[in-house]
Amino acid sequence: MSPAGLGEFELLVLLSVLRQAEEPYANRVREDLEAHADRRVSRGALYRTLDRLTEKGFLAWEVTPSEVPERGGHPMRRLRVTAEGVEAAQRSREILDTFFEGLDPLREGPA
Repeated sequence: MSPAGLGEFELLVLLSVLRQAEEPYANRVREDLEAHADRRVSRGALYRTLDRLTEKGFLAWEVTPSEVPERGGHPMRRLRVTAEGVEAAQRSREILDTFFEGLDPLREGPA
């Protein structure tokens, strides 16, 4: 766990929620993680992480009615990164940037 209080997957989830500004729902976050983080994400692992981030105060959610017929009217959790969550993500980035300093070949990507 980083000094910002975030594990790697937690940070990826927070960043993904921020990327889903218009439709911040768990299914969109899962699709984003699988497409851009190159990893399979189980529904259980994602929801455990969302719950953990909520407990830490980095994420909040509200129940919204579903207009998706496949959901059969079941409500959806609309996710929101809190100010504390944004702060933790920024701190994680600062820490990573510090460690990448001087490692120009890693910063520039593959040759």
